[in-house]
Amino acid sequence: MKAGEVSGGREAEMRGVVDRVTRWAVRRADVVGLLLVGSCARGSARPDSDVDLVLLVEEPDLYTADGGCVRELDLGEVVRVRAWGPVTEVRHVTGSGLEVELGVTSADWARTDPVDAGTCRVVTDGARVLHDPCGVLAALIRACA
Repeated sequence: MKAGEVSGGREAEMRGVVDRVTRWAVRRADVVGLLLVGSCARGSARPDSDVDLVLLVEEPDLYTADGGCVRELDLGEVVRVRAWGPVTEVRHVTGSGLEVELGVTSADWARTDPVDAGTCRVVTDGARVLHDPCGVLAALIRACA
């Protein structure tokens, strides 16, 4: 394994988290979209990388108060809940130490007229659409291209 390369076990764990959250999001009618961002989306994750997800929902408060609806994902211990403008970070740490950041926000985060500069930075730094039933994330990615 090269320096900076993710081990097979860690890569499998990351992929498993992404798959689990995606399956969960698809089953929820109030989920507007799910986006993988950052190094995992770019394919450049390192051993110390976390899994960064943006979850667009109809009522973000249902998901962020005391871990909210995301507790059923069982992503590990919630170690931080912090607001970053319109996005609330719910950071988890799994038993193996993998950090999973779930940024919870409304569909307004993906607004394209105009696109928010901060949102555009997140998207252009690496983004992969995981669930987009109404096409809002695809439109956002096109607008930021």
